[in-house]
Formats: sequence, structure tokens, C-alpha cells
Amino acid sequence: MSKKLLALYGLKWNPFAPDVPVEALYVTPRIESFCWRVEQLAGEGGFALVTGAPGIGKSVTLRILVDRLARQHDVTVGVLSRPQAGLSDFYREMGALFGVQLSPHNRWAGFKVLRERWQSHIDSALFRPVLIIDEAQEMVPKVLAELRLLACARLDSHILLTVVLAGDGRLIERLRSDELLPLGSRIRIRSVLERVSPDELQDCLRHALQQAGAPKLMTAELIATLCDHAQGNLRALMNMAGELLSIAAQQEARHIDEKLFLETYAQPAESKAGGRRR
Repeated sequence: MSKKLLALYGLKWNPFAPDVPVEALYVTPRIESFCWRVEQLAGEGGFALVTGAPGIGKSVTLRILVDRLARQHDVTVGVLSRPQAGLSDFYREMGALFGVQLSPHNRWAGFKVLRERWQSHIDSALFRPVLIIDEAQEMVPKVLAELRLLACARLDSHILLTVVLAGDGRLIERLRSDELLPLGSRIRIRSVLERVSPDELQDCLRHALQQAGAPKLMTAELIATLCDHAQGNLRALMNMAGELLSIAAQQEARHIDEKLFLETYAQPAESKAGGRRR
């Protein structure tokens, strides 16, 4: 959104865009609890898992978590960018994330060097490095199995890495398979994000408007209507609100209300009648 349009409503940023500042994100009690538990886990190492349907808030949870971990001086955080990669590219990215030269053609050497780097970090900082993986349902089973072996030493009694996996229901099913059951049994922290109630959605939307500097941008009636129509999905809520903001800016409307919502989303009567005739 251009500066001109932001100025039209006195906004510091688009409150409905995916890239709002992390400090402006709405932290629910469930997210707060998950982040606190992972922060404690970083001292011991192990696997954490956050799951939920698309648009429920998994990536937002990870953004908040990464920001909190980054504030801790002794914690090293890496975010995997290509969860769908095969073993060779997985090792290439792990080397880049943790600052070691790895040859994808010599996995044993890469395996050894990574573990030595992590152990060195533990010895100096007493915290395990943290690896964040969003969209983990896309990961190849062989890579997940390799990650499990990488993260543990001394016959599974010494944990070298903290791994946070986030994904939808497909990830849960994979972790129940015989191939990945050894990994699934090692998940120490779990958080299941469910559909958000209309009241919680309203709190989130009001928080977004407040943080962006325009708490009166939307009428109370519109906020309630949007949250009812979002069906518990945060992404759907923000997408609808963002579209209304764009249309309001195009029309240079002073605020966004239910009238604009009905003009944008209401199905024309003729269309409904035509559908019944068919």
C-alpha cells in the first residue's frame, strides 16, 4: 500500500498485510504458552510441534517465537527456507544456516561437522541452537529421519539441537507412520491451533487497527460482521479486511462500514434467483 493511501487513514502500515511488524502481532494465551515452553526447551534441546489448518496462525506463531529467541543473546536461530528439499540441498542449507562448509557429496563429513559446531555452541552458551521449519508437511521423510539422527548423540541421551516443526494435518499423519514414528515419539512440546472464536477474532482485528494507528478505521458493526464471516480463520479475516481497505481507499471513503461490506461481498439477488432456477 502506497504512502499516500496510508496517509489517507493515518496508518503507520497496512494492518492486514502479512508483513506487519512482529511487535504489532496479536499474542494469544496459547501462543504465549507455546513460545515460553520452547524458550525453556532451548536449554535442553528436543523437538516441538505446532499444527493447525491453513490460515489459523502457525506462521504468525513462528514469527513471534523467532523474535523472542533472537532477543536471547546466546541462542542461535536458523529458519529453513526450503522444507521440500532433498538430502543434498538440506545439507547445503544447514551449512549456510549454521556457518559451516559442507559438501553434499560427503554426508558423513557434513553430519560430523554440524554436530561438532552445535556441541561447541552448547559448551560456550549452554543453549541448544534452534532450527525453525514452517510448512514441515512438505518435508521428505528421509530428511525428517536424517534430522532426527543429526539432533541426537550418545545413544540418544544427549540432545544437540532444538527443532520447531509447523505444519497442517498432513504432518501429523506423517509422524504417525511407521517410518517417522521414532521422530513423532520425540516431540516434547505440542500446540494445536484451532479455529478462533468470533470474540477472539474481534480482539485480534481491534489490536491490528490499534497498533497501525487507526483504531476507528472500521465501525464496530463491520468488525463483528467480518469476524462472523471469517469462520474462525485469521487469514480469511485479514484478506477480507485488506480488500475492504483497498476498495475504501479507491473510493476515498472516510471509514469502512457494513455498507461497503455488503456492496463488496453480498451476492446479487438476480444471481441467487438464477442459481435456484438451475
